[in-house]
Amino acid sequence: MTAFTVTVTVRLKHGVLDPEAETTQRSLERLGFELDDLRGADVFELDLDAEDADAAADRAEEMAERLLANPTIHDYDVEVTERE
Repeated sequence: MTAFTVTVTVRLKHGVLDPEAETTQRSLERLGFELDDLRGADVFELDLDAEDADAAADRAEEMAERLLANPTIHDYDVEVTERE
């Protein structure tokens, strides 16, 4: 078994309303920052042991599908790095 850190980034799909991001964008614009768009995301870092990077990614994707994300309204990305 090898130790991996898997990062799962969950964000709302385009077209799904994100009131928190909209409020934050308006506040930044009032402070003088120009933005085309702003989206929020949740980032989960998972430390786990697996046979290889593909197995670690598969486990993280199952976690995302079952709990971390709602596939109806969320997209997610999985990134795997080996821990030393």
